[in-house]
Amino acid sequence: MEAPGFSMRSLFVMDPLDRIDVRTDTTWMLMRACQARGWSVDACEPTDLRLTGRGLEATARSIALSDAPPHLVPGPASDRALSDWDVAWMRKDPPFDEGYLFALLLLDRARPHTLVVNDPAQVALGNEKLLALRWPHLAVDTVVAADPRWIRAVVEDFEKAVLKPWNGCGGQGVLLTSSQDPNLPALLEILTDQGCRHVLVQRQLSGAGRGDKRVLLVEGDPKGWFLRVPVPGDHRANLHVGGRAVPCDLDERDRAICAAVGPAMKEAGFVFVGLDIIDGMLTEINVTSPTGVQEADRFLDVRVEDDILDAVARRARILPGGTP
Repeated sequence: MEAPGFSMRSLFVMDPLDRIDVRTDTTWMLMRACQARGWSVDACEPTDLRLTGRGLEATARSIALSDAPPHLVPGPASDRALSDWDVAWMRKDPPFDEGYLFALLLLDRARPHTLVVNDPAQVALGNEKLLALRWPHLAVDTVVAADPRWIRAVVEDFEKAVLKPWNGCGGQGVLLTSSQDPNLPALLEILTDQGCRHVLVQRQLSGAGRGDKRVLLVEGDPKGWFLRVPVPGDHRANLHVGGRAVPCDLDERDRAICAAVGPAMKEAGFVFVGLDIIDGMLTEINVTSPTGVQEADRFLDVRVEDDILDAVARRARILPGGTP
């Protein structure tokens, strides 16, 4: 942990404060850890960012956090240059739509005086549904296509398949289908918008019903992990759609995936990443607004949020004008 007296100014670019669930939210944990260290905590929404002749600016509010309700108390709004903050946390949840992408383009203009976590240029290019395909020997069989005829042929080859929108999150819009599904033609028409929109087709893994592991990487190293188990009647294990978090271990295959992926994540500026692993196969690499800190902390008796803040502080201190 950083030495006493070290302080940083943090701006959280995020969803509205009233969407924060302090029982499960990772952004809450990061903000609370910042406050515990004496770091200032401010927040704004992506639409509060603007680019002017003076540079990148934001209308932000200071945030006071408390374990008792009301948990987040905003102060008055003020207009400030992004260079006033040492670090900007991009914690807006997907979907990865036009507004999300444009916020990343604006945050990329915060260089070189403000560290943005995760690196906005890399997030813009590194779609989390596609990132895993950089390691095809570790990733589940995946095809990305828009042509319904092509996708149907892939589903027939896989026999059972998962269809995913490329810009979704939290399991929303993720469908399980098969070569025998009479609804498959209609599903593909809807998902691809008559062949005008790409979707991901992944082979359904036999162990998916037992859940998928979420592994939290900080600077490329695994710092927390747990298993997400689907509820009866739903094939999705995402916590946002009712999946249940339970403790688990990392096996040799999981650690091999982390060892292969971790260094590339660190080098690309992905300080905090969430890997999704099913049956020893990498299915996604979450880089936009990774979650799972509270679950990992609880099951492993660790403080992943402190690992993240330590990593951010190390990176911020080497920027021009960084806090000494």
